[in-house]
Amino acid sequence: MVTKGSSVEPRATADPPKGAARAAERRVYEVPVESGPRGADGTPQGGAGSAVAERRRGGWRTRAQTTLDLIRANPTGRVALKIFIAIAGAIIVTVGIALIPLPGPGWLLVIAGLGVWAVEFIWARRLLTFTRRNVQAWTRWATSQSLPVRFVLGAVGLVFVSVVVWLSLKYSLGIDLVARALHYLATH
Repeated sequence: MVTKGSSVEPRATADPPKGAARAAERRVYEVPVESGPRGADGTPQGGAGSAVAERRRGGWRTRAQTTLDLIRANPTGRVALKIFIAIAGAIIVTVGIALIPLPGPGWLLVIAGLGVWAVEFIWARRLLTFTRRNVQAWTRWATSQSLPVRFVLGAVGLVFVSVVVWLSLKYSLGIDLVARALHYLATH
C-alpha cells in the first residue's frame, strides 16, 4: 500500500533481444521505449517505460492479407503472384469442371477456384459475389418452401444428376448403365 510521502520503486526490466523486438513490432506490439539513462537497478529513469498495445484482431485473414501486401510491394513479386494465382485457380477450376458430370464436388471446386482467382482478379471477385448472392437467394427460397415442394426439388435434382452421370458414362467411357440394367433384369 502506498501512503502519502512514500514512493514506489519501479520493477527492474531487461531490454528484450533485438530479434524479439522485431518480432513484437511485426505482431503490432509496441516495444520498450528508452528515452533516457537507466538507473543503477536497470530501470529507465525519467518516466520512460514499456507500453504494450493490444494486438490487432483478424487472425489468419489479416496475416494472409499482410503477406499478400508484402508480396505485391515488389514489382517482381506482384507479377509472380498474379501468375501463381492464375495457374492455381485454373487448375482448380479445370478439375472442378471435369468433375461436374460425375458425382462429387465439381461445382464446389469451381467455386473454390473462383475464390482463388478472386484474391488477385477483380472480375473473379465480382463473379464470386454474384454466385454467392444467387446461391444464398436460392437456398433461402428453397428452405422457405413446404416439405412436399422441397421433396420435389430434391427429386428433380437427383434425376438431373442421374441423367448427367448416365450420359457422361455412356458417351465418354462407352458404358451404358441403362442397357446393362435392362439386360440384367431380363436374364434374372
